[in-house]
Amino acid sequence: MSKSKKNEFRPNDYVVYPAHGVGQIVSIEEQEIAGIELELFVISFEKDKMTLRVPTHKATDIGMRGLSSPDVINQAMKTLKGKAKVKRAMWSRRAQEYEQKINSGDLIAIAEVVRDLHRTDDQREQSYSERQLYEAALERLTREVAAVAGGDEVAAAKQVDDVLMTRAA
Repeated sequence: MSKSKKNEFRPNDYVVYPAHGVGQIVSIEEQEIAGIELELFVISFEKDKMTLRVPTHKATDIGMRGLSSPDVINQAMKTLKGKAKVKRAMWSRRAQEYEQKINSGDLIAIAEVVRDLHRTDDQREQSYSERQLYEAALERLTREVAAVAGGDEVAAAKQVDDVLMTRAA
């Protein structure tokens, strides 16, 4: 059983780590931690200048996954085109829900946050915390779209922006 889990991800694969977004597995290494030998995925998040080590046997349990399929990307784009669903709850409660969606690693949930927090020029200004959440969700969405499409983040950002603009029209 653990053999198949170990081989699910390989060096140079792009993966999505729920709390950090898209990263690339640089290597798989053995390390002794607290007297226990562990096999670890070494994941590099280039944009954040961060390296993460994840035990191979825990990777899927914590929600680490491969990149989304083109079908999921298309579904996320459809979600962006939808009408924003803003609940009437207090902002602190909604902000908490948005944060959970962003950190879930679920691309559709992240697209929902982008859709719900997107503002057109004729709408009221976003608060600082709204803008922070919007930008975090937009960055996660754009990075994964770019990784699936071959790595061009500028083109991915334009694609997402175009979808959001067609919705506003």
